[in-house]
Parts: sequence; C-alpha cells; structure tokens
Amino acid sequence: MQTSSTRAVLRTPHRIARQISRYINRRVAVAALLSLASISTAWAQNYPNKPLRFVVPFSAGSATDVVGRILAQGMSEGLGQAITVENKAGANGILGAEIVKAAPGDGYTFLVTTSTTQAANVSLYKKLPYDPVKDFTPVGKIGETGFILMVQADFPANDMKQFIAYGKANPGKLAYGWGSSGSLVSAAMVSQMGGVDVVSIPYKSIPPALTDLLAGQIQFAFADVGNAVAQMNGGKLKGLGVTTARRAGKAPQISPIGDTIKDYAMGAWFGLMAPANLPADVAAKVGKAFKDVMARPDIREKIANAGIDVDYQDSAQLAKTIDSEIKKWAGWVKTANITPE
Repeated sequence: MQTSSTRAVLRTPHRIARQISRYINRRVAVAALLSLASISTAWAQNYPNKPLRFVVPFSAGSATDVVGRILAQGMSEGLGQAITVENKAGANGILGAEIVKAAPGDGYTFLVTTSTTQAANVSLYKKLPYDPVKDFTPVGKIGETGFILMVQADFPANDMKQFIAYGKANPGKLAYGWGSSGSLVSAAMVSQMGGVDVVSIPYKSIPPALTDLLAGQIQFAFADVGNAVAQMNGGKLKGLGVTTARRAGKAPQISPIGDTIKDYAMGAWFGLMAPANLPADVAAKVGKAFKDVMARPDIREKIANAGIDVDYQDSAQLAKTIDSEIKKWAGWVKTANITPE
C-alpha cells in the first residue's frame, strides 16, 4: 500500500518534469518571438524589395488617374522601386476599393482615391462592401478640386442664371452624366437648390460622360477642374459655374455657382490609402516617401496643372479629415435629395 508520503515522492519527478517542460516552452516561445521580431525588422528594413501597385478606382484620364500617375512616378524614384498604376473603374469607385481592401497589408498595394470612396459612398449606398475607416490605413492627402458645370459651346446659356432659367422653362429635358460622387452630388444639388427638373445618367467615370456630352447624348455634366479646363481649351464645351466657394485657380473666369444659388458650395479631395493593418515601420517609410514627393516643387506644379489645389496632410491628419468628410458628404447628399441605393 502506498502511503501519502510515498505518493508525494512518486509525484515529485513528474512535478520536476512539468516545471522543466514549462521552462523550456517559455524559452522557446521567447526565442520564437525574438526571432519573429528580428525577421519583421529585417523585412521592414529591406522594404520595398519588389514593385508596388497603385489602384485607381476610376478610368484612365480621370483626375484621380492623372494625380495617381504623377504620384507614382515621384514615389517610385524615392522608394527605388517601380510603381504600376492599375485602373479598376466601376460602381462609383467601389470595385477598386474592394480590390485594395482584400489585398495584403504589406505595403505593396495602395488605393489612389478621392472623397467618393472614403466619404461620399457612405451616404450614397445603403450597404457598402467595405468600411472606409476600418478597412484602410491613410497614407496622406494630396489635394482638393471643385467641379465645373459643362455644356456644349452652342448651349443657349452662358452663365448659371441663364442655365437655371432655361432648365425651368424646359422641365425634364436636360439630362446630365455623372461618373463620381462629386459629379453626381454637384448636379443633384443644382437641381434641388435651383429648382430644375433634370434626368440623371450614370457613367463609370467623368471622361466617358464628357464624350457623350460632346456627342450631344446628354446636355450637361460636372467635370473636375482639370478635365473641364482641357475641354474648354478645345473650344467645343464651355463652363457655366464652379462648385467651390471661390473661383478655381485654373479657371478664374468661371464664377462660383454659389453666386447664383445661395449657400451652394462643395468640392472633393484626393488621397493615398493602404489596406488595414499596415506595419508601423512600413507605414513610416511610405509616409516619408509620400511627404518628400509632396514637397517637391516639380510634383506640386504637375498636380496644380491638373486642376488640383495641393493640400498635403499626413496619415493622422487625413484620418481626421475622413471622419469630418463623411459627415459633410452626408449633409450634401441630403441637400441633393439623393436616395441611397
């Protein structure tokens, strides 16, 4: 028969074995963690060691595409790796945003985007397949732009006052094309605040809407300042008003729509985003490369020539901007009387 003292003696080797096992496991775990940290640090130090890609959620020729290519060229030089630009237009920027959301957060895939995907779509759609805050890491803000109401050169109106009068005299006969939240909300606000009955026609982005405007398939469209100026210089289209509270630097001859429609003012912004959970070391490298590029006079000049007012913000600043812009766009969508899809 085993006494209690005998059982205690028999258990002692087992206790010692378990203690040794726990000790070894702790040592192994600590060593593994240190090893992973070392690998992570080395990986971050070597970043980037392969080409990067910038996904643009709108078509080639759009303002987002233009600024994305300017940024890609500059950051490629700073990071020492090629950066490809991929246009993934569709569903008001949702398609491109989904692609980047699903990409690994390793610093090799980015979204060159606008307030459309990161602010406006929250109010334009009942259910988005992504969260503009939780599913992305802000890198920085690039700049801002307004939109200009464009019509054919022979349209029977030369300013906003005449345009509204014409629209009221011809209810339901003016169709507009839109290819982004900015162009949609701009037109819908004119309709609601100006009392004009118009027809809405969606496009994948603004350039194809302008193509149909040139062909006479639609009667007007709101284009970002860069595209608008290019079309006005071509002589076949003219601008009647700009959405911003002040005149655009690239089109000082165009009066703000707010001069005709009281309290009318809106605009859009551009920024660079990464998938969520971007490693801190990688985020710091990318953030520095972005900041350095945005400080270059030649890059700033190219962005300005594209009709965009440069307004650099870092990651933390852009995060706050997105929060405030989501609320702002909610107000504009309500004013425009747009029913979420």
